[in-house]
Amino acid sequence: MSKAAKPKKGYKAKRGTLMLLAIFLMGSAVVRIALEAGPAIAREVAAMKTETAAPSNSADAGQGAAPSSAEMQAMLLAFKKRESMLDEREAEIEDRMKALQIADQAIEKKLADLQQAEQKLLGTLALADGAAEADVTRLTSVYEQMKPKDAAALFETMDPSFAAGFLARMRPEAAAGVMAGLSPEAAYTISVVLAGRNGEVPKE
Repeated sequence: MSKAAKPKKGYKAKRGTLMLLAIFLMGSAVVRIALEAGPAIAREVAAMKTETAAPSNSADAGQGAAPSSAEMQAMLLAFKKRESMLDEREAEIEDRMKALQIADQAIEKKLADLQQAEQKLLGTLALADGAAEADVTRLTSVYEQMKPKDAAALFETMDPSFAAGFLARMRPEAAAGVMAGLSPEAAYTISVVLAGRNGEVPKE
């Protein structure tokens, strides 16, 4: 019995040693796997984070990116329309300026024509006044050369203002002879006119 029991004890000891070795090997494998899996897991996590952050980064980039081609075309059309409006406005202003220049030239020409017409009219009036003055002077000389009685009869029929004008231009002695031949009423009326008009020359 004692001999049979010895082999059993040796067998058990070997079996326990093998189990212990197996446990060590398994533990080593687990540790090794853990050590190798850690960096891989870390890389996977980093990659996932990068992929997750990429859409947001692209969205942010889209917000700060340059305008699209459609927006650029719209902006160009707006600029062209504004430029066209400015060109039209400038053309209208130029047309108005030309019209004002033409109007100014026409006004200047009209003023020049009016000045020329005024000068001609003044010359004509001066000639007319000179002619009238010459006629009155000549007629006054005729009345002075008439006999006082005949001149008085003629002055009796004249308008008092008209007669007073001629008498004021006549020589004093000739005028006195005419006044002496007038009726008292005519002489008084002519004297009043002469005093009031201060010897103005008649215009008729």
